[in-house]
Parts: sequence; C-alpha cells; structure tokens
Amino acid sequence: MTNAEWNMESLGEAKWSHKTTWMFISFALGLALESYVFSLASIAVGWVSMPKSLGELLLAWAPIWLIIGIILSGPFSDKYGRKVTLYATLVLYAVGGIVLFFGSTYPIILISLALMLIAGGGEMNSIMVASHELMPRKHRGKATMMIINGINFGGTVLAVVALTTAALSRKAEIIAVQRDAVAIAVLVVVAILFATRVSMPESFLWLHKKGRSADLERTIQKYFGSSVSPEVVVQESRPAKVARVTSGYAWFTMVIMIVIAAANTIGFGLMAYALAFAFFPHLQPTILAVFEGSGFVIGFLGLVADVVSRKKFLFWSFLGTFVMTVIVGLTTSAWQHDMTLFWILLVVLAGVNSLCYLTEDTVKAEVWPTVHRGTLTAIARFISIGLYIPSIYIVADMSAAHYILFNAGVWLVGTLAAAAWLIWGRETGGGLSIQAASGEA
Repeated sequence: MTNAEWNMESLGEAKWSHKTTWMFISFALGLALESYVFSLASIAVGWVSMPKSLGELLLAWAPIWLIIGIILSGPFSDKYGRKVTLYATLVLYAVGGIVLFFGSTYPIILISLALMLIAGGGEMNSIMVASHELMPRKHRGKATMMIINGINFGGTVLAVVALTTAALSRKAEIIAVQRDAVAIAVLVVVAILFATRVSMPESFLWLHKKGRSADLERTIQKYFGSSVSPEVVVQESRPAKVARVTSGYAWFTMVIMIVIAAANTIGFGLMAYALAFAFFPHLQPTILAVFEGSGFVIGFLGLVADVVSRKKFLFWSFLGTFVMTVIVGLTTSAWQHDMTLFWILLVVLAGVNSLCYLTEDTVKAEVWPTVHRGTLTAIARFISIGLYIPSIYIVADMSAAHYILFNAGVWLVGTLAAAAWLIWGRETGGGLSIQAASGEA
C-alpha cells in the first residue's frame, strides 16, 4: 500500500503486532481487575458481622459505585482521550487497594470498594471504547470478546483466592488472610497494567475526529513506524461517508442497548453474586468460581466473532439463556435436594450466559460515533447496571422458584429486545470496521 492510499480506514487494516499484543493484555487484565473488584462485594459480606440488610447494601454497593465511575469516565474519555482516562483509573485502584489493607470494619471496606469500583467503572467503559478503536479490523470482534472474557477470568480468580485462603488458614485467620491476599492482588495487577500501557497509543480515530493533527502524526509515527506517512493519514484520500441516522433510530438504538444490557446485568448478577447470599451463603466462593470459570471457558467461542453476524449471535445467545433459566426455575424442587444436578445446571447456564454477555457488551460500544462513543456507551451502561440495584431488593424475600422465574422474566425481556435488534438494528459484526459498524463510513 502506498502512502497515497493511507487513510483512517487503512489504519483499521493494520496487522497484529507485538504492541497490539501488549495492548490486548492490558485491556483483558483491566476488565479482569474490574470483575475481581465487582465480585469482591459478594465475598466481603463474610468479613464482618452484619445484619442481612447491611449485606444487601454491600451487594448493592458494587453497582452503585461502578455506574458512578462509568458515567464520569464516559464524557471524560471523549474530552481528554482514552489513554489518559485509563491511567487515571489506575491511580484510584492503587489508593483503594491500599485502603483495603485496613479493612477490618464495615465502613473502611465500603470506602475501599467505592474507590476501586469507581476505577473499575472507568476501566470497563474506556477499555470497551478503546478496543473497538484500536484493534485491527480483521481481529476487532474476537479481540473485543476475548478482552471482555477477562471479566469471567477476574471473577474466577477472586473466587479461587477466597477458596484457597479459606482452605489454608485457621478459621480465626481466614478473614485477615483473604482481605490481605485480595488487596495484594489488586496492587500487583495495577503495577502490571501501568507497565503494559506504556506502549499503548491514543485512539487514532479519536485524535482524528478531535482535529489534533500534530498529536495524530506523532502517535502514528511512534506506533506504526516511519514507513507510514502521517501527513497523508491525516489528509484522507476521500471524504468520509457519514450515514444519516435519524433521531428516531438513535433513540431506538439507545433503548435496545439499555434493555439488553440491563437484562444481562440483572440476570447475571442475580445468579453469580446474589443467589448464594440468598440461598447458599456457605457456597458463595464456590458458586462464583463455577459460574465465572464455566463462562470463561465457553467464552472462547467468541473467537468466531469476525466471521458471524453479531445480530444473530446476540439473539440466539439471549434466547438460549432464557430457555436455560426457565429449565433451572422449573426444576427448583429437584436441584434443591440434589446438588449434583444443581452444579450441572449452573455450568450450562453460565456457559450460555457468557456468550450472551460477550456479545451484548461488544455491541453496545460499537454502535456509536467516535466523538460520542465514550459518553453514549456510558449512558447505556449507567442506566442498565443501575437497574440491577433495585432488583437485589425485589428478589430478597422470594422463594428459590420465584427467584429463578423472576430471572427468566428478565431474560425474556432481553430476548425480545435482541429480536427487535435482529430485525431493525444495524449489522456490526462479520468483520466490519468500527467506522462501518458505527455508521460513520
């Protein structure tokens, strides 16, 4: 390709390099850390004595501060850049991890979690935005889904840490050992993330859309080398074709993104985090490990993301999760007395749900224009995760059967929204560039 042919679309055709690998590792670890911290609330309920009402507050504490981090980071990343935002979140993580070492009381645990969850919300939103803008087109879908699969990995690691420390320690020492192990793990990962993000470039698309030509030139030269002419990259060889999106379609997109995200967040949260607190408090780390671990393994099916329709993948994964949840709900009396059946059903549900999670989280960050991608993704996440909070209290006094069937109802709503997107929504998968997926080109 000659210099005259280079434009912003051409950057999306770039080959996977060692710098891309480090960026991928950074993003996957970032989401793993977010999940680690978000899942921590379900483990921390056992660190101090508290009535059930305060335990429910601790479960709600995670989404409350996560959405605060999301809604703050979205506009921040649109104004100041993706890379700056991802460094700011690491500072908050470090402070929260240090505070956690002193988490011997309920208020200190809440403060530590709040700081780390704000950071986690900012990481989640900014990583999803940046991964679409920086990963090569041919690998954008599968790279993004594997990055999101880091969320399953992070929850699994936390559960394993909790189980291991409990097994190795005397009962009186378990709480302190678990807390310190969790805090050390946070600080170690933060240090690794600082190192892996050194070579990460600022989003080329964001710099271009913001008109920061000089910064774009320097970034391209540093990332791609001298063989690429930044002057020609900045001066596109043809005018960008911007799709005309009506206000009605924009509202339709936002509503669908909120509904599918809310269904997934509520459905996932009630099974992975709240189920054990409500019915099997002594099995919380085990349930979390099985649910997240199964989801992580099945999540590798996301490697086909660049050769399949995103709309179809979204619909069938939602439908599968709904059907599986109904089966779990209708067999409640059986698995309550047969833990082997319970674990089998949980593994299958976690696997189907993982595909649903990977797909919807990928979609809701790729449908927006570059200059507003951070903010609009944050709005969809803020509302959808916020709706998980009242659901914790709605199901608090339900029987196991009603609890699961309520969850099935949530997945039905998500499935209907996914069906609407399948019929009227824009295709964003099958190897499309982010410019085409967002309707900008």
